[in-house]
Amino acid sequence: MAITLTEKAADRIKGVARQNKLEGTPHLRIAVKGGGCSGFSYMLDLCPGPAEGDEVFTQHEVNVVCDPKSYLYLNGTEIDFTDNLLGGGFTFDNPQAKGTCGCGASFRT
Repeated sequence: MAITLTEKAADRIKGVARQNKLEGTPHLRIAVKGGGCSGFSYMLDLCPGPAEGDEVFTQHEVNVVCDPKSYLYLNGTEIDFTDNLLGGGFTFDNPQAKGTCGCGASFRT
């Protein structure tokens, strides 16, 4: 399995990279940390590249980078981006999650 990005999420990431004047293929680091309403929070950040041991997946000209520990919780996750009048942002469809908080920014296993 892998961590995947929808085309809409990749377009948003590439736009943020351009706004920050980052050159080359963007690297999106996704990780989890303890905390949030449900136990684990998703963390997204642009990074210069993978670290040793990272999992790397490329979709729609974006490299998704994930450390091995976080990958245990994120394997199979799809990242999307929604943009609507009530707010928008990145969404996560994580088959490892047994439940999520109302905003979708944290999950439990």
